[in-house]
Amino acid sequence: MISNQVLQNTIEGIKEISRLDICVMDAEGREIVSTADVFADAASSVEDFALSQADSQAAGPFQFFKVFDDKLLEYIVVVFGDDDHSLMVGRMAAFQLRGLLAAFKEHYDRDGFMKNLLLDNLLLIDIYERAKKLHIPSNVQRVVVLIESDRSQQSGRDALTAMQEYAGSSSSDVVTAVDEYNVVVVRDLGAGKNAETERYAQAVMKYLLSQGFSGIRVSYGNAVGELKDISRSYKEAKMALDVSRIFFEDKDVIAYSQLGIGRLIYQLPLPLCKMFIQEIFKDRRPDDFDEETLTTINKFFENNLNVSETSRQLFIHRNTLVYRLDKLQRSTGLDLRVFEDAITFKIALMVVKYMQFMEEE
Repeated sequence: MISNQVLQNTIEGIKEISRLDICVMDAEGREIVSTADVFADAASSVEDFALSQADSQAAGPFQFFKVFDDKLLEYIVVVFGDDDHSLMVGRMAAFQLRGLLAAFKEHYDRDGFMKNLLLDNLLLIDIYERAKKLHIPSNVQRVVVLIESDRSQQSGRDALTAMQEYAGSSSSDVVTAVDEYNVVVVRDLGAGKNAETERYAQAVMKYLLSQGFSGIRVSYGNAVGELKDISRSYKEAKMALDVSRIFFEDKDVIAYSQLGIGRLIYQLPLPLCKMFIQEIFKDRRPDDFDEETLTTINKFFENNLNVSETSRQLFIHRNTLVYRLDKLQRSTGLDLRVFEDAITFKIALMVVKYMQFMEEE
């Protein structure tokens, strides 16, 4: 895990202080770095030492010291010398390497790696090199599930703990947080599809509600087959969360693939939105209409422009509904009974809703 250059610099520094030659080998006796060409005879003793229970051992003109990483033998330090001074130097060198291992492990840990991957902070070559060191497969189907906690309660840290318990230590899913409100689950789908992600997202919502959480929203992006594309799935999940707050307020679980036209409107610049509303409605905006008119319009859209069903659900006479639609046509120039005009008006309503949301942010 530690680069050979760092190892070489470390033992060179120790040699400069101690005046002793040092070598670092792996458990099979292969030399990794050394300060002199005097350790060829030490290789034959390394394998036996690696299999022994001892943490240090003297053999001939050498002293051997084991360096563990989480109980796994990572390196063997070999010091050229057999006195008390070489024993002390060997112990110090082994201690130094353990510290370096801990530092590099922290640097390359899965959580930090996934955070940088999600935020697009890694070069392509670094992604696969670090994934290999962390034993993370690169070509597995994965999807990002984003869980937003109630900002008024600031419960992001609690949600993170709850999700870590839900995932379990044996899971191949990675649970992390990119800020104080959002918990991210990088879910390993194996051969699964997005349909399974929907069930998982619903299960997560049910679990968090059972744990006493409220105001939770869950979103997820599309499944990706490459490690480098995880950031794309994260951006999709994040967009789904934002778009759902504007156009799907009644949904607490939303997928990027379910956003429809709302996704297009969300990506429009505000000046273009204002220009569109101005062209269609001149000096008026759709939200300027009274509550009765807006209710009529929304119910008419819900019933697929069906006059009879809309009048029935509004408990009004058919002629009354026709009168309201005629009045709306006179004021806007749009006849909602005509499909093209209805589409224009529907998009306008969504654009206005988006503009209001952006202005309040």
